[in-house]
Amino acid sequence: MASHVSAEIASQPDSWRRVGELIGPELALPIPGERVAVVGCGTSWFMAMAYACLRESAGQGWTDAFAASEFPAARQYDVIVAISRSGTTTEVSDLLTDRVGAARSVAIVGVDGTPVAEAADRRIVLDFADEQSVVQTRYATTTLALLRAHLGHDLTRLIDHAERALSQPVPAAAVRAEQLTFLGHGWTVGVAHEAALKLREAAQSWTESYPAYDYRHGPIAISAPGRLVWGFGNMPDGLRADVQRTGASFLDSDLDPLAHLITAQRVAVARAEALGLDPDRPRSLTRSVILEPADPRA
Repeated sequence: MASHVSAEIASQPDSWRRVGELIGPELALPIPGERVAVVGCGTSWFMAMAYACLRESAGQGWTDAFAASEFPAARQYDVIVAISRSGTTTEVSDLLTDRVGAARSVAIVGVDGTPVAEAADRRIVLDFADEQSVVQTRYATTTLALLRAHLGHDLTRLIDHAERALSQPVPAAAVRAEQLTFLGHGWTVGVAHEAALKLREAAQSWTESYPAYDYRHGPIAISAPGRLVWGFGNMPDGLRADVQRTGASFLDSDLDPLAHLITAQRVAVARAEALGLDPDRPRSLTRSVILEPADPRA
C-alpha cells in the first residue's frame, strides 16, 4: 500500500496552486520596510531560513530566522512570523505568548484552534496542506510557496517545475549512495538542510548539509566513492570537479530549488522502502514536539 507521504509529495503542485489564490493584504504578512523575525522548529525552521534570505535579498527589510527556542529575547522586531504545521509546538507557542505586545505576530499553521494559532495576532491556516504522515513534505513547501508568492515570485513556473520533478525518474545514484551531503547557497541553504533532514527522518540515512561555499572548508573530507553530493541552486565554479576528484557523485538540476526538493523527498521514500522502513512513521519521531512544563522547584 502506498504511504501517506508519497501521496502528499505528489499533491504539492495542487497545494501550491491554492496558495496562489490566497495572496492579498488580509494575510497580514510583513510589508516592505518592517523588521521581521521568522521562527519555527525542525522543517519549519528551515523554511523560515529560506524565506528570511529571500525577503532580505529582495530589499524588503531586515529579516532573521531562528529556531524558536533560540530567539534572542533582547532584540526588537516589528513582526514575528511563526511557522508550525501542527500548531502545538511548545517552543513556538511559548515564544508567541511571551512576546505579546512586543511585536505583531502572524502564525502560519496547518490546524486552526491550536495554541500557536491562538497565541498569534493573526493566523493563516493552510489546512488543505496538512498531512497524515509524521514526515513533513507538502505543508512545508506550501508554506514557502505562499511566502514566495507574497514576495512576488511566479508560482506558475514553480508549479511547472514541480510537475517535472514528479514525472522524472528518481535518481538511482541517490537511492544507492552510502552517504549524501546537501549544499545550498543563499536561500537554498535552508532547502539543503531540509533535504538532508528528510532522508534522516524517513530513511535513517547518513546525511549532512552545508552552505556550498563552506563545503570545501572541511566537509569535503567525507566525500568518497559510493557517496553523493547534491546541490540546490547555483553552485560555486569548480565545485563539481572538486567533488568528482574525491570519487563521489555530484547531482544538481535546472529545476527551481523548491521543486528540486521534491526529488529529494522522493529519494527519501525510495530509500526507506528499500530498507523495509515505514516512511510515514520514522523512528523516535512524532507529529509534534510538546514539552512538559518546567518544574518551578528546579
